[in-house]
Amino acid sequence: MDNNILLDVANVRRSFPRPGGDELLVLDGVNLRLKEGEIVGLLGRSGSGKSTLLRLIAGLARPQAGTLTYLGNKIDGPASGIAMVFQSFALFPWLTVLENVQLGLEALGLPEKEIRTRALETIDLIGLDGYESAYPRELSGGMRQRVGFARAFVVHPNILLMDEPFSALDVLTSENLRTDLIELWSQKKLPIKSILLVTHNIEEAVQMCDRALIFSSNPGHVTTDIAIDLPHPRDRADPRFEDFVDRIYVEMTARRIERQRNVAQVGVLPDTPITRVPTSTLWGLIEALAAPPYDGTADLPDIASDLQLEVDELFPITEQMQMLRLGDMEGGDIKLTPMGKLFAESETQIRKEIFQRTLVANVPFAAHIRKVLDERASHTAPRRRFIDELEDKFTEDAADETLRAITSWGRFAELFSYDAESEVFSLENPT
Repeated sequence: MDNNILLDVANVRRSFPRPGGDELLVLDGVNLRLKEGEIVGLLGRSGSGKSTLLRLIAGLARPQAGTLTYLGNKIDGPASGIAMVFQSFALFPWLTVLENVQLGLEALGLPEKEIRTRALETIDLIGLDGYESAYPRELSGGMRQRVGFARAFVVHPNILLMDEPFSALDVLTSENLRTDLIELWSQKKLPIKSILLVTHNIEEAVQMCDRALIFSSNPGHVTTDIAIDLPHPRDRADPRFEDFVDRIYVEMTARRIERQRNVAQVGVLPDTPITRVPTSTLWGLIEALAAPPYDGTADLPDIASDLQLEVDELFPITEQMQMLRLGDMEGGDIKLTPMGKLFAESETQIRKEIFQRTLVANVPFAAHIRKVLDERASHTAPRRRFIDELEDKFTEDAADETLRAITSWGRFAELFSYDAESEVFSLENPT
């Protein structure tokens, strides 16, 4: 094995039991290597298993198949030399900053004097000198996350795992913390050898990482490895920076679009869970695309920036436009279809008619609900009738989210009605 390889993940598989007795496959065939001296970003949709993979690497869970090797040894439980920073600050509120940072060292059984010295040095390194006696409630979100970083740094890990560490912070605070972290890394002041970062922010990955791994879902696995060979500090206005952002957008959309086009619809159940997006958000993006300066076609990074949307907010909208044949994604661009343009130009009632046609034609489960209602003498059906079908394929949460999305579409299209209080579908309103 290459002596520079700290971590080797080979053909890892992980699933979870479902209420019906079968299993939900979350990860399958996951392969990646982490070398000394690099920051690697892991990008993918929510629910694709990225956080599950971090837990496996940290030794907090075990895979059903495949191997995870750290410094040549199989990971079998928490490994010394691997630390994690979480999205939530995960601090003990009854402990001071110093006490929170010292926790990891106390677990190592180090002498009290060394524990205090290392903790104070790390607090100073991360920019919290003077706050040693403060409690988490006295700190801002950015400062609390700095304590989380300090607690991870103080044990001098070989690998630092970061699970969306900046996502709970406001834009300015997260940018400041990212910049400070990269500066410390570039100056070799951090007592760590490599970083594996889970993020949904493509620009964050390009700003920080040496490689970006694109993570697909259902089940999760690495599909693309992109080397980002830009010197630090990186300028967002640099054309090369923008080129990498564009390339990652293209890779993340192309894989999913290809799957949508190639997977034949079997029965009425959706191929993958559907994320509920407010109809007003979907219509808003269609209207924005139809108007200048886009005039029907937009570069995804540009419209994401203009509308201040993160990847996890933008992709569900564009994918639903694709599903409903109101838009199409190609090469990192989103383009309105002729039906999408007609929708944008029409008044509300015509929009409802257009949407009803495209919903019935392209979302079989919506048509299925309507068919069941048409066939029943009462023209009603309980919600449980449909959620049970979805739960045969998806988790309880995913089934609920999918039915909520389709219900919202059906209501707007006046394809069927739904009473949330009685949890009953009906044909009360449709014409």
